[in-house]
This record gives sequence, C-alpha cells and structure tokens, in this order.
Amino acid sequence: MRQLSVEDSARWLRQADPPQLVDCRQPGEWAICRLPGAVLIPLAELAERTTELDATRPVLVYCHHGIRSINGAMILEGAGFTADSMRGGIEDWSLRVDPTVPRY
Repeated sequence: MRQLSVEDSARWLRQADPPQLVDCRQPGEWAICRLPGAVLIPLAELAERTTELDATRPVLVYCHHGIRSINGAMILEGAGFTADSMRGGIEDWSLRVDPTVPRY
C-alpha cells in the first residue's frame, strides 16, 4: 500500500485508466463534499462491501485527513485488491488541488 499525495492522486485519476475511487468517510461527510467519480463505502462497512468493487482494478481510498483511508486500503489489500491511500485526504485536496471543494 502506498500513500499518494493529492497531486499524484489527481494525476492518476486523470489518466485514461484511472483507479476506482473509494470514499471511506461517513454519509454526513459525503453530503458536505466528495470527489467526482467516488463511491461511498464507509470504513466500518468496507470489509463487507468489497463485492461492489472490481478486484481486477486498483483502488484509491480517501477520507477527510488520510488516516481512515490507510485502514481502508489495508482492508482492501487483505481482500486481494491493489489499494492505495490518498495522503491528506479531501482536506489536502481542497487546499492543494481544487479549492472549490468545500472544507469542514
């Protein structure tokens, strides 16, 4: 599992074959802001919901500050996925990639 910067994550997501993007925050956080193309699977549900993801494609997991996403990527790796965490989470994304994403 790698911890990718938000800049590296943004470049990867813009590629022709981007990773699956998993937001492991809570629904209330998702309602405030989210990244385009993300699927919401809260961390506490991730192990039981891996069938919603394509195990043949890499996954990039993000949260608010990048702590829960580390755990999420480890859960996915344990289930056989290739998974990485976005260091700094959506907070850093808003500060360093897209200031239109609301902060909370």
